[in-house]
Amino acid sequence: MRVITSLMMVGLLCSASVVSAAERLTVYSYRQAFLIDPILADFTKQTGVEVDVVFSKKGIAERMMREGRLSKADIVLTSDFYRLMELAEKDLVIPAKSDVLKQNIPQKYRSPDDMWYALTMRVRNVYSSKDRLGPLDINYEDLADPKYAGKICTRSGKHPYNVSLVASMIAHHGEAEAKTWLEGLKSNLARKPQGNDRAQVKAVSEGLCDIAIGNSYYLGKMLQDPKQKPWADAVEINFPNQDNRGSHINVSGMALAKHTKNTETAIQLMEFLSSDAAQQTYADVNMEYPVKADVKPSKLVASWGQFKADDLPIYKLAQYHGAAIKLLDEVKFDL
Repeated sequence: MRVITSLMMVGLLCSASVVSAAERLTVYSYRQAFLIDPILADFTKQTGVEVDVVFSKKGIAERMMREGRLSKADIVLTSDFYRLMELAEKDLVIPAKSDVLKQNIPQKYRSPDDMWYALTMRVRNVYSSKDRLGPLDINYEDLADPKYAGKICTRSGKHPYNVSLVASMIAHHGEAEAKTWLEGLKSNLARKPQGNDRAQVKAVSEGLCDIAIGNSYYLGKMLQDPKQKPWADAVEINFPNQDNRGSHINVSGMALAKHTKNTETAIQLMEFLSSDAAQQTYADVNMEYPVKADVKPSKLVASWGQFKADDLPIYKLAQYHGAAIKLLDEVKFDL
């Protein structure tokens, strides 16, 4: 882990009161520094409040449990919904009561008890080979169709992104039907689940499979990377279930740390992160969809076209998390 102090300036602060320049906040973050540094630097510019960031890819909840009341965390930023759920389940966060947050963040993208709020959205897309399949009008359910036998690549079923997708399938179809779907999807895999989302697109470009499951923002990242652009150029991005319930959405988010000693200022920062300026920076830097409805995605992301999102409230996925893990074990998806 390392501590990073923000250095760059972007955007405008809206909705914050003046606070003492002597104050400091500490953010524990699963999100990488390059994304959040510019946003936090602008918050510091507008308020005088310095923000220290402790970044880690994993283990933040465990760290906070060890630290207990001595924890320096004021806010926690996560890269997916299930880490938000984990923080709440382990009693590591407290409600952030704010009319501004409720106004900026749609109800389906925040906790009913104010324990966490989404910041950005990403779609769980289906990528298809441009040369061998072209664009697809596809549903997630179709991934179990025998016509795709030996043609699908995906990362581990136990990764939070895929657990979330399975949970959504249970929510819409029940456990029995979701299990049958998982068995069909597994039988259609071209190889054992492995790698990350980008690795699946790479596999399609190399002809190892014709379909990959991956989050939307990875396509933007690959298109900006000269080494990975050929992978991205080899696929079509498809938004599943457009003729019915809509595409599955996952989120990054934020929560107020249980033992913060700066509640008012910490909530002020959370409000800023939900503001137009911060939301636009998230969209432009990380190719994600802003959670604030009136903020537009980046030009590149917008070029992929509009899509219909699943209306299932994100917080309801928590009800099916355990069942999703159980089904993945039962079908031995990763083996």
